[in-house]
Amino acid sequence: MKSSFPPVVAPDARVLVLGSLPGERSLAERRYYAHPQNQFWDLMGPVVRLDLTMMGYEARLDALRAAGIALWDVVARARRIGSTDATIRDAAANDLPGLLDRLPELRAVAFNGGKALSLGRPLIAERGLAVLALPSSSPLHTIGRTAKQPAWDAIAAYLD
Repeated sequence: MKSSFPPVVAPDARVLVLGSLPGERSLAERRYYAHPQNQFWDLMGPVVRLDLTMMGYEARLDALRAAGIALWDVVARARRIGSTDATIRDAAANDLPGLLDRLPELRAVAFNGGKALSLGRPLIAERGLAVLALPSSSPLHTIGRTAKQPAWDAIAAYLD
């Protein structure tokens, strides 16, 4: 059984970015998006107007919080072989409604990939929040970063 991490959140968060479940490398290092080929930090950099890839991990998290971005996963725990979302089984969800209740300034929820969207969207239904379906930052999602960037840039509209 694999488990997600605690949320990275500040009380004034305006956007919540949700992944599915951390991959093997992230679980081993206890860091969100730790695999060097995952494009998450490259995609988020333009959104927060900082080069996140040049920062240490804690500084990256601080930069997200300062920009009004919270980070978590839809899945609290599940069985999964490797890091592929397609192999997630017996998933138990994180308490997304409980987190949303603690974020009064939240405007949007951005789902990092199709699995996060399919599992998480029902948990936030009827909240009146914008939903952003982002192409996965995973290296397994083979369209290039340049093709993914416009969808990720849409997060910025909810931060001001």
